[in-house]
Amino acid sequence: MRQAGRYMPEYRAIRKKASLLEICHTPELAANVTLMPVDQLGVDAAIVFADILLPFEPMGLGLSFEEGVGPVIARPIRTAKDVDTLPEVDPDADLGFVLETVRITSTALERRVPVIGFAGAPFTLASYAIEGGPTRSFHATKRFMYNNPDAWNRLLGRLAEAVGRYLAAQARAGAGALQLFDSWVGCLSREDYTRFVMPHTKRALEIAGESAVPLIHFGTGTSMLLDLMADAGGDVIGVDWRIPLDRAWDAVGPRGIQGNLDPAALSAPTSELKHQVRMVIQQAGGRPGHIFNLGHGVPPTTDPDRLRAVVDMVKEGSVARV
Repeated sequence: MRQAGRYMPEYRAIRKKASLLEICHTPELAANVTLMPVDQLGVDAAIVFADILLPFEPMGLGLSFEEGVGPVIARPIRTAKDVDTLPEVDPDADLGFVLETVRITSTALERRVPVIGFAGAPFTLASYAIEGGPTRSFHATKRFMYNNPDAWNRLLGRLAEAVGRYLAAQARAGAGALQLFDSWVGCLSREDYTRFVMPHTKRALEIAGESAVPLIHFGTGTSMLLDLMADAGGDVIGVDWRIPLDRAWDAVGPRGIQGNLDPAALSAPTSELKHQVRMVIQQAGGRPGHIFNLGHGVPPTTDPDRLRAVVDMVKEGSVARV
């Protein structure tokens, strides 16, 4: 999960002076934001501050963020011609500001903790590009997928190549691990995932895997897809709170797993928060390869002290004595 954000007073102070895109495009500023959770919360990795939709800028789709709405795509993809006229993305030339953020952060940390780079998965990027912004129904996305399967596969094929190269470039810049976010893939059936998405996700991870750093493959609402996601690739599979961690591990097999505290638990009374943390650890059962994490992003109303408390619970093993 992106660690820094609206729950941090220091971040909100920066946002009063700079937009999200301005922060992303200013490596020194983005690196500063990336480092905040490491210094303030004591987490074991720094997740580079960026946005999964940044590749849309060199693709000419037009990206902006509107208050109360989220990302807005000015020129959404609606036809096969729109797909075929998309330019290729050169990560070094087109997204060099993110790579510089990774370099600055990695140097500042001096190997104290690793930097995790990330990118959006082909399906999630395609859904934003087709819908023109956030959606709950994914109707336009699925209509395009069903009615234009050839164009759909060309689109996801282009996105897979771009995302894979982008992730690999972050590894070359100093990222010690890479995470592929398929935030919205949980809207699909198993059959549709297998037919329309899995080959492209696998391709993106294959390209990123050439960098020889660990790969984390994450989605939300994916309880029924976890085994397929594991087949698509990733050294670690990220899971949300909708499935017990031990059952998720049974689905993904012998590999690492990341998760899966419900972010809503951060607003619960301390006794309940401890219970929720303890349950995650108990379900992990001491298996190697567990990365304790939230099942999704930090809610903007979260008190940073609650996050520090969770980090302390996990590191000190205090939940075992509650």
